[in-house]
Amino acid sequence: MSGLRARWASFDRPARLLMVNQFAISLGFYMLMPYLADHLAHGLGLAAWTVGLVLGVRNLSQQGMFLIGGTLADRYGCKPMILTGCTLRTVAFGLLAVAETLPALIVASALTGLAGALFNPAVRAYLAADAGEERRVEAFAAFNVFYQAGILIGPLAGLALLAWDFGAVCTASALIFGALALLQARALPTRTPSGRSAEPAWRAVATDWRTVAANRPFLLFAAAMTGSYVLGFQVYLALPLRARALFGERTGLVTGALFAVSALAALSGQLRLTAWAKRSLSAPQAIAYGLVLMGTAFLPLLPGLPEGVVGAAAGVVALLISAALLAWGGALLYPFEMDTLVRLSGDRLIATYYGAYSTASGIAISLGNLAVGALFDTGVRWLPWAALTATGLSSAGLVVRLHRAGYLAHRPVALPG
Repeated sequence: MSGLRARWASFDRPARLLMVNQFAISLGFYMLMPYLADHLAHGLGLAAWTVGLVLGVRNLSQQGMFLIGGTLADRYGCKPMILTGCTLRTVAFGLLAVAETLPALIVASALTGLAGALFNPAVRAYLAADAGEERRVEAFAAFNVFYQAGILIGPLAGLALLAWDFGAVCTASALIFGALALLQARALPTRTPSGRSAEPAWRAVATDWRTVAANRPFLLFAAAMTGSYVLGFQVYLALPLRARALFGERTGLVTGALFAVSALAALSGQLRLTAWAKRSLSAPQAIAYGLVLMGTAFLPLLPGLPEGVVGAAAGVVALLISAALLAWGGALLYPFEMDTLVRLSGDRLIATYYGAYSTASGIAISLGNLAVGALFDTGVRWLPWAALTATGLSSAGLVVRLHRAGYLAHRPVALPG
């Protein structure tokens, strides 16, 4: 903890504020979202398809709007988008506290997703610019520690507030985002937008998007990295499915342990892994090693465990090992991944690139989840785990190939004619 405090204190005030901001964003979000589906299904008595619709609207409005949010941040400034996103989420979570009809729930869910699409690219672009080329990797490593701390504490805080009711959880989350908006309005310096031009807005945006679409190294890197997001999401899908196969309906404790181990592994390993990788590896190597680690995380889940109590205990250990390896792999590659995106952007339109990258990642997660679900439905027990391992190794191989071909080197980005 003292090492994190010293690392945090070594950055300028805007970077320190953005890290605290990310902790609070994660805290407020994960305080509420893990319990939303249960509230909709049992608290409000909605049908299962309606619950899926409300949750799907949130995901679609966020993933589908990341590119828009990044574009707006580059054109009008990161700070306005951060403030707007925090304010929207304050309104959205406040509405969730009182909403009982489907239209109100859909509006609140859409606003929740839109808020994330506005502030996520803006926060990362602001942090990248403030840290500078020399300290970007360190900044994103510390940033991820704060993010993971919010993921760890948020569900526990939400569970404690549920002792009152779901409205108390929503109110507390809304207050967190409202306080964030006020704090950053006063303390976060305003920076000149990087994407502002004299052209009409629609033409400037079209030019920016063509620039991103024409950036072949960025597109290839984004495609290669989709595997990491598919793998990282399996702590929500494949690992809980495995826990259910082992324990039936009594999976709550194991699933909670998976999330706790994942967050604790990232918290404990992030700064150490980043420091080691900076000393020993190039950025592409660190990313490739992280992908390999994420892929091998699923090997302990291959069939072959004994039956009975011993098999169940071994299954729990295998699940926890997998969760830890996934978290360590993600922690290893994340700071270098974010730094590579800035370099591939040519240090221009950084928020737009982050937004486009996040949109591509969201699409990959959706398609990947469909594929993983289909693999489970085949009934071939080893197939999902073998396919996920192959995904990590294949993504690592693609990153290595891009590196050797020179695509991941820093280079000016040509503007479309």
